[in-house]
Amino acid sequence: MAARPEGVLPLDGGRGLRTVMTRLGDNPGMVMARHWYSSSPVVDGHPLLAEPGFWPAYLADLADGFVPEAFGSDAGDADAMLDTLHDPSAWPMFTVPLAGGFTIVVHFNSGEEFTTTDYFLTHPDWSQDLVLASDDQDRIGPGLCWPELAALLEAPPGAAGVTDLHARLLLLLPVLGDAAIPEEAVTAVVEALVAQGAPEASEALARHLLQGHPMWGAENWWFDDDEHSWLCEGDHSPRKVPLGDHLPPQQRAALEACLTPR
Repeated sequence: MAARPEGVLPLDGGRGLRTVMTRLGDNPGMVMARHWYSSSPVVDGHPLLAEPGFWPAYLADLADGFVPEAFGSDAGDADAMLDTLHDPSAWPMFTVPLAGGFTIVVHFNSGEEFTTTDYFLTHPDWSQDLVLASDDQDRIGPGLCWPELAALLEAPPGAAGVTDLHARLLLLLPVLGDAAIPEEAVTAVVEALVAQGAPEASEALARHLLQGHPMWGAENWWFDDDEHSWLCEGDHSPRKVPLGDHLPPQQRAALEACLTPR
């Protein structure tokens, strides 16, 4: 067996993500995909957050038509970071810690021809992770509406991973796809962009980023009082069914609390 590159995280399993995500059926949120990364060169992506050009590279799909300078970045730095994020020999992974022990894990998955980004909702008590979104060729998303994303911006005390609220917002923007975006969301994204080095006049970029990922766009959501869950109309969304509807009542209640604005 080949030596694992320096900094690569050992994970359980033995196959690539694409092997288990090609046919998701009616409930793509039930895929155990994250556990099949073991032989893949996953590396800690958190140091990249502070590197020049990270945000225009990371949000390139959402920011089509905007130059890296709109983020306050140099085009050369953005190109170099895009190469880093799409490196087949080192797949960056980021963790966004949530209340109640939940975590959103962001995985880059680079093959020889193309790169996908996958977003998993995890909990140490679960035997299966929930897939919130993936820009794989089968596309899964959107995975969050604005009220849920707004509830996740503040990191729990003492958490490890991505804890800065501005970085958390920008990192999770690709999962969002909400047709009813309030003005407060635009303000929040502008503040996040400026905090990460963008010019003060970033409203146009913020509004564009809030239009949703080009693979699934913005969809209509509604809150089901009986299920205590937001539901999405999107054809490719894993949220067409209540999030965590397979979980035991206690775990389901904890998940609902995690995603409820405080």
